[in-house]
Amino acid sequence: MDEQRETLQRIVSTLANKNDEIHNFIDMLNHTIKNVQINSSNAISELDEEFDGLYSVLDEMKGSMTNTIQQEEASKIQALQDQLSQCNDALESSEELLELAVQSLDIKDHEEFLKTARQIKDRVTMASAFRISLKPKVSDSMSHLMVDFTLERRMLQAVKFLPVPKAPEIDLAACLVADNCITVAWRMPEEDSRVDHFILEYKKTNFDGLPRVKDEQRWELIDYIKATEYTLSGLKFDTKYMNLRVQACNKAVAGEYSDPVTLETKAFVFSLDSTSSHLNLKVEDTYVEWDPTGGKGQEKIKGKENKSSGQNPLLKSNRSSTLSPKRTSISSRSSARGSRDRFIGESYTVLGDTAIESGQHYWEVRVQKDCKSYSVGVTYRNLGKFDQLGKTNSSWCIHINNWLQTTFSAKHNNKTKILDIPVPDRIGVYCDFDGGHLAFYNANSKELLHTFRTKFTQPLLPGFMIWCGGLTVNTGLQVPSPVKTLQKNENGLSGSTNSLNNIA
Repeated sequence: MDEQRETLQRIVSTLANKNDEIHNFIDMLNHTIKNVQINSSNAISELDEEFDGLYSVLDEMKGSMTNTIQQEEASKIQALQDQLSQCNDALESSEELLELAVQSLDIKDHEEFLKTARQIKDRVTMASAFRISLKPKVSDSMSHLMVDFTLERRMLQAVKFLPVPKAPEIDLAACLVADNCITVAWRMPEEDSRVDHFILEYKKTNFDGLPRVKDEQRWELIDYIKATEYTLSGLKFDTKYMNLRVQACNKAVAGEYSDPVTLETKAFVFSLDSTSSHLNLKVEDTYVEWDPTGGKGQEKIKGKENKSSGQNPLLKSNRSSTLSPKRTSISSRSSARGSRDRFIGESYTVLGDTAIESGQHYWEVRVQKDCKSYSVGVTYRNLGKFDQLGKTNSSWCIHINNWLQTTFSAKHNNKTKILDIPVPDRIGVYCDFDGGHLAFYNANSKELLHTFRTKFTQPLLPGFMIWCGGLTVNTGLQVPSPVKTLQKNENGLSGSTNSLNNIA
């Protein structure tokens, strides 16, 4: 019966997942149909614009050519009219000389005849009729202004839709996710010399498989990629997966998208739990700062623990051995907020809202330069509301005290080890729950600051103490490669290094 029930539950889960996939595919088909209609309308509009532009160019060219012909016509007619006017003047002068010459033939007086003949001869020599050209200055041909659009007509008749690059193929085996970077590699299905560049699009998602049409995340775009590989760097992995797709572009158009791929982006993501933090701490998501006025509205705590809240609580005698009131546990982010007592007294503490129960995780902390005192570490869920990080057997931390003089130390179970190294402005925290390692690094240089080695028996919560200052937590980070390498080396150095890295 139980076996059949378990089998049936697996079938129900499988069917539910398949139904979810089909629903997503139906949404994708409807979205595709809508896009086909929109893109077709856009294509027709662009076609109209292209032809209107072509018509406009042809009309402009026709007007310009017509104007050239008309100017040539006017120029030739003017030249011929000028020549015609000169000929008319020459003809009139020639006819006058002819009449005079004919009349001179009738002169009887020899002397007068000779004189008249000489005058006529001189006038004929100077007559314009003998000096003008009887050849038209311009021809009546206009053939040099004729056009033949046979070639252009053939070119227009050969016009087709632009060649569109084929969809690239993402090489999933060559893709790499590491150090909060994603390297994507792809190739063209066949050689295409006309491809000018590529466009890479990506978006975060919490769903495996095909991209969700109704996903709230939008596609981010990287344009003008010349190579067939690109690395997205400086990413925050605050979702489970990343969808990626690529399209090739020539000088004119972009081709089809590649089949999308989904890459897993594992990282530890948490926020600060403002519901259980000390009232003297102002908490906003991943930022916390000391607020001396924050506790004025809370109920005053009886006893000495509230008398000297303006002094550095880390300089006073240890009180963590005092039994704390009963407290509730934090099981996950959904149940973390409001599920435990608020820290009070001198425990200026805020915890993360997500527990670590297995695996390797990494986060970083940046502290304000003028911060007087702060601690960074982890703790079991049972940290009491009066307890301070590192002063119980269920919490581990490094502590920086800038009050009067700077001290840098590692703390656990109310025992302290002084760290004789410079204090970095960014601290990286590496937690290997299964391996029992808690290591602190200079987040800039990845230099190891201190390592706790133990066996974690309960889920861990990131913990922070802050006094007179503020700090910012950076989550969604993968374990950096240098940290992995250092941890591998540390694991290889067993025995002697353990005694150095642990507090007795």
